[in-house]
Amino acid sequence: MSGVERVEVSVSSRYENIELVQVVAEQMCSLGGATEDGAHWIGMAVREAVANAIKHGNRLDLAKRVDATFEMVGGRLRVTITDQGEGFIPDEVADPLDPANLLKTSGRGLFYMNTFMDEVRYLFAESGGTTIEMSKVLDLEAAEAGGSGNERSFEQ
Repeated sequence: MSGVERVEVSVSSRYENIELVQVVAEQMCSLGGATEDGAHWIGMAVREAVANAIKHGNRLDLAKRVDATFEMVGGRLRVTITDQGEGFIPDEVADPLDPANLLKTSGRGLFYMNTFMDEVRYLFAESGGTTIEMSKVLDLEAAEAGGSGNERSFEQ
């Protein structure tokens, strides 16, 4: 794939829409040359981001949207997931690797995103809403020609 390929999806806050966004992610990965396993794990990161946006961000409010944007740029897949919720404090999310949290379900989504993607950033708008920006290199040669990085950050 050459140039920039961009896909935008906007869904209501229904759990049934998680699968739709995940399928788009996996298809973009396939177009970008990802392996089947690579596409699966990226799809899992996107799935968790959308599930968090629906459940924790928009609190299942069907009037609120979750927007997903996928861009393939120079061998790198960039994914942006935005909700209309009140936001969260990443440092207050339970560490799923802490023995005290092993039986808790919270924190696993962020852990998966950080594990399966090269870059993860959290952006919080003053007017509300959380945006998660994630990226993953699918074609190393193309990504190096256009720049690369391995960054995880939080912004408020």
